[in-house]
Amino acid sequence: MSELIDDFDRRIKYVRISVTDRCDFRCVYCMGEEMTFLPRDQVLSIEEISLVARAFTELGVEKIRLTGGEPLVRRNIDELVKNIGALEGLRDFTMTTNGAQLRRYASSLRQSGMQRLNISLDSLNPERFRELTRTGNLEKVIDGIRAAKEAGFERIKLNAVILKGRNDDEILDLVDFARDEGVDISFIEEMPLGNVSEHSRQETFCSSDDVRAMIETRYPLLHSPENSGGPSRYYRMADSSSRIGFISPHSHNFCDTCNRVRVTCEGRLLLCLGNEHSTDLREVIRRFPGEIEPLKQRIRESMSLKPHRHHFTTDGDVQIVRFMNMTGG
Repeated sequence: MSELIDDFDRRIKYVRISVTDRCDFRCVYCMGEEMTFLPRDQVLSIEEISLVARAFTELGVEKIRLTGGEPLVRRNIDELVKNIGALEGLRDFTMTTNGAQLRRYASSLRQSGMQRLNISLDSLNPERFRELTRTGNLEKVIDGIRAAKEAGFERIKLNAVILKGRNDDEILDLVDFARDEGVDISFIEEMPLGNVSEHSRQETFCSSDDVRAMIETRYPLLHSPENSGGPSRYYRMADSSSRIGFISPHSHNFCDTCNRVRVTCEGRLLLCLGNEHSTDLREVIRRFPGEIEPLKQRIRESMSLKPHRHHFTTDGDVQIVRFMNMTGG
């Protein structure tokens, strides 16, 4: 089997595929309140996304994560999950979701071969949750988390983006919630993607070091060598099965070991979250419909575009104008 290796000898084993730019939330760090979404003919079809996933697995990728927007608002998402879940060579199949649709979908996702879930949860205060998501219902998300637990996923992880002055006072509450529910949690530094209007990123930036210091006022953290194949650095607590992760694109960037690429819902292969280096897979897919070899060749050729690192800063400057919903979580 051929492998994907970039110019810095990094092996690409992990692809995140966005299935839609649409979402039933409007999280303040992810997109604007008033959004114009892509016309449907510009978005890859379920069959086209399935072909992309198959091409990557045939090129040695072992982990696929479905993202959005919100993947569970995509029509026929259950068909896509079945297609990908059946791919040979796939060792880790997961999804990032806001959790609001999990009561409906959790069981079918698990039965179709999805192994893990990441569920976004930035606040346990219903009013604040509504403010941060603009449209979200906290009770529905918590019910979705419990539906996922009932469905028997191998691991469930909460993702919390911490913003100073907005939800940093809930760090310990979120840890306690994860402990009580028997799930993992990762704390994420805000990504400077797109111009947001609700806050100044420079003022709200909260580093992973600050979050970790807050947690250690209550729970000493023990470094863990565990690796989920992504960017999280994990820690354990002596009295709990829950893991604490930190994703630190600013304060402790993980570029040297980056094994990831992203495919946007319109078929653009992004070689780095923090750069615009990319290639158009949709053009190849639609020029050679149903043919996998031209697609694989385009993916192979794109490896030379993967940069050595991103250059995120904490000074409030936006290096990338696309919003996170266009990129995939």
